[in-house]
Amino acid sequence: MNKVEKIAIQDEYPDEFAWCYGCGRLNTDGHHIRTVWEGEETVTYYESGDKFTAIPGFVYGGFLASLIDCHGTGSAALALHRKNGYEPGDSVEPPRFVTASLHVDYLKPTPQGVQLKAVGKVEEIHPKKFKIHVKLYAGDEHVVNGEVVAAYMPASFVK
Repeated sequence: MNKVEKIAIQDEYPDEFAWCYGCGRLNTDGHHIRTVWEGEETVTYYESGDKFTAIPGFVYGGFLASLIDCHGTGSAALALHRKNGYEPGDSVEPPRFVTASLHVDYLKPTPQGVQLKAVGKVEEIHPKKFKIHVKLYAGDEHVVNGEVVAAYMPASFVK
């Protein structure tokens, strides 16, 4: 059976907003983080390899924070897009969010060589602000908790 790849919210960001180092599809040096729905939770899968080494065998914490950050803003975009009646693939430009706050708690060292999975639960706290609670797993092991407050991107970001 062939695996069907879901359309991520970041796949649908307009070109002028697709340059983020974490999730921008047009940033050739970036991480290309992609966030999708799995039921009522948002999910991002990532293979870090050994590129983001803290010490041999373990993932650098700054990369993990970046993963949580972009997963959070992508989750907020998914939530507002769905609230507005749309899903990725509906040919409707999704809303874009920026980080208002990022909090990360490292529970244990994150091993390299295993798939990372960020799982988000979205809480609306204002019509233009969402709080995303993120659990990050390395394989089956829960290694990091994060919280992102994402704010709707202001018009001043558009050139």
